[in-house]
Amino acid sequence: MTTFNALILEEQDDSRITTTVKSISTDSLSTGDVLLKVAYSSVNYKDALATQKKSGVIRNYPIIPGIDLVGTIVEPGDSQYRTGETVIVTGYGLGVAHSGGYADYARVPSDWLTALPNGLTEKESMTLGTAGLTAALSVNAIERQGLRQKPHSRILVTGASGGVGSLAIGILAKLGYTNITALTRKSDTAHDYFKQLGVTTVLSAQEFNEQPAKPLMAQNFDYVIDTVGGSQLEHILPQISYGGSISLCGNAGGISFNSTVLPYILRGVNLLGIDSVNMSSEKRLYIWNRLGTDMKPDNLSQYIKSELTLNELPEAFNDLLSGQMTGRYLVLLNN
Repeated sequence: MTTFNALILEEQDDSRITTTVKSISTDSLSTGDVLLKVAYSSVNYKDALATQKKSGVIRNYPIIPGIDLVGTIVEPGDSQYRTGETVIVTGYGLGVAHSGGYADYARVPSDWLTALPNGLTEKESMTLGTAGLTAALSVNAIERQGLRQKPHSRILVTGASGGVGSLAIGILAKLGYTNITALTRKSDTAHDYFKQLGVTTVLSAQEFNEQPAKPLMAQNFDYVIDTVGGSQLEHILPQISYGGSISLCGNAGGISFNSTVLPYILRGVNLLGIDSVNMSSEKRLYIWNRLGTDMKPDNLSQYIKSELTLNELPEAFNDLLSGQMTGRYLVLLNN
């Protein structure tokens, strides 16, 4: 029987969640008709939250976390793929209700697979991962609301130093949008990083959120990609211009916000919900193919903070939870 390494989250008697690298066999993996040898995974905010007992991310322990993976097929089962082909798995229940990407092998249902697009390497696909997929979905949504016809629109990206925010900026810049504002808690320390990505203006989240929020304010932004959610939305919605749109794709700032109907009924603002977990396989393939072509950010390596082993993941989780993260962590498997 083949054994391999996996990161396991376990609940202890005192309700603590422990994070341990263990040697396991394929019998310990969740059910599925396809067995994969994992090459890379990545670290997302959701992965870090999974280590916290009251986060609501994981319901049943023990589990192998990791909501992203790319790897090659070892046992194709009933899938359309052949042994040795490279596929991506993101979303569904991976790393949340189903053993995930933080292991040398994974077993998943065949309908969770997306072929690695032409134009992306394994490493590049996980530099993007769920964060890049979510960013691309967010950009695609505001493009469908008129951004494509208005290339000089004023675009705001919140949580800009995080994975989704920074990749959204890279995607926007690659598509030729040049009027991009980054809203971030790291307006001083990451200023050069944002300029390198293609940002025009950097705003301090602290100062932005200190201003009193009114039902309607000056129309400062045409389109918004909001990765933060929470009370910050109370300051953003009143500043969106007539007919503008906001892609809402994150809740790092909380799940609740107060608002009035005025931005919607007096300015026709569109609030667009973004889900990267349970969308159709057709849409998933469409967005991944765009990430391998017109949406692929230039110089993807600049987004990588470092490549980690399984043993180094707990420190990375702490970085994300403490808000100290800029860029992306990759996880190298079978190393």
